Amino acid sequence: MHEYIEIARKISSPYNNLSSEPLQKLAEILEPIKLKKGEILLDKGQIHRNMVYVDTGMLRQFYYKKGKDVTEHFGCEGTVVYCINSLFNEQPTDLMIEAIVEPTLVYNINYRKLCCLIEEYSEIATMLRGLLENSLIVSQNKADSWRFETARERYNRFIKDFPDAAKRASINDIASYLLMAPESLSRVRSGIL
Repeated sequence: MHEYIEIARKISSPYNNLSSEPLQKLAEILEPIKLKKGEILLDKGQIHRNMVYVDTGMLRQFYYKKGKDVTEHFGCEGTVVYCINSLFNEQPTDLMIEAIVEPTLVYNINYRKLCCLIEEYSEIATMLRGLLENSLIVSQNKADSWRFETARERYNRFIKDFPDAAKRASINDIASYLLMAPESLSRVRSGIL
């Protein structure tokens, strides 16, 4: 249980340092999952009922559009990944989540159980609010980047915001995330664009 308490501490500390009892309760709802590279954690059509904390490795959220694989988000070590619409509305998702490096160790946080804990512990409610606010900021920054920045500016922001993904993800996945062709990303990286 000590390992789970440490993971609960890692999950909560960016948003709120939980006292002993709420930390213990959060640890009790964690479920570890080991993934191999390329293994799908969440498939299209499933309902996402968990938030996922990435302890080691990296996840990628993606979808298919006109037969092409489009990267929506990278979940690097120390981050929480979830499909918002599916999680909150309990609807099947169009997003998929896969491990893109190995080994990848994640911890599922059952959302219904977490909601029960926020009713009992205001510290956990504060943690969840911080986590959700951070997710909204990341999404807004991404949307603004797509709308207002050049290809080079988008890539520079990506390196700043996701340094691990910039080093470890494939050029195809990064290009897809940045709404570029891999060839365009190569030109940006080499300073031609």
